[in-house]
Amino acid sequence: MNTDHTHDCPTSDELMDTTKINIEKYGLQVMGISSTDYSPSFSYSVGLYESHQHPEIICFGLPTNLAHVIINDVADLIKNGDRIVPHQEYYDKIFKESRAQFLPVNPKNIKDYFYVALNYYQHDNFSALQLVWTDRNDKFPWEDGFEEKFIYDQPLLDRNADFKFREAKNLGIFTTRQWLDHNRPILRVVHDTDGDWQFLTGDQEPDDIRIVALEQMVLRDPSLNEVFDLDYGQAAERDSIGDSWTKLNIDDYEDI
Repeated sequence: MNTDHTHDCPTSDELMDTTKINIEKYGLQVMGISSTDYSPSFSYSVGLYESHQHPEIICFGLPTNLAHVIINDVADLIKNGDRIVPHQEYYDKIFKESRAQFLPVNPKNIKDYFYVALNYYQHDNFSALQLVWTDRNDKFPWEDGFEEKFIYDQPLLDRNADFKFREAKNLGIFTTRQWLDHNRPILRVVHDTDGDWQFLTGDQEPDDIRIVALEQMVLRDPSLNEVFDLDYGQAAERDSIGDSWTKLNIDDYEDI
């Protein structure tokens, strides 16, 4: 069961051929996506839903080779007749001497992470569970005392489907007077190398820049959730609301 690393760059056809072979042979394929400076690593299964009528498994924030082993261990439990129960605590069964819990993935979050599964099934009507690990004090992210350094390593996919950005909802971001006062559409989003976000209408002048809370942007235009995963130093553009975004690196963009 091969792990896919983004820098290996197999073609889509090669990746799908490997996926089909491994699902037929092992009952699943495990995909691994390496971390970036902004986004955590994550790994997920493809095939459990078809082979065992069980939700796929996804896990964030662990080295992809370790997550690969863990997802295969979970798959072995499933193959032996266990069904993973959402919200139930598993102690010593998944991680040695620490707790684990599985959260049901909100269907609105499936398309953001299960790229190969979407191509394999040719639909998004499959369920998934997120394997969540504890910190060094055996605390889950939703428990008091969870270590702040790990807070962004595990986006919790059972929630926040209507606000997908990893930052706090009250984070101050840059937008334009045209959007704020005249409801002009956001056509360009920039995630600066220093972490700042810009949501621009494209017709602004320097004096038009305003600061508002990130949540305010998403509440008015939920389609901005589509660019929540822009990495540091990336931008996205569209012609109008409802159109697809084109992503590019700021260094390749002359007019930001």
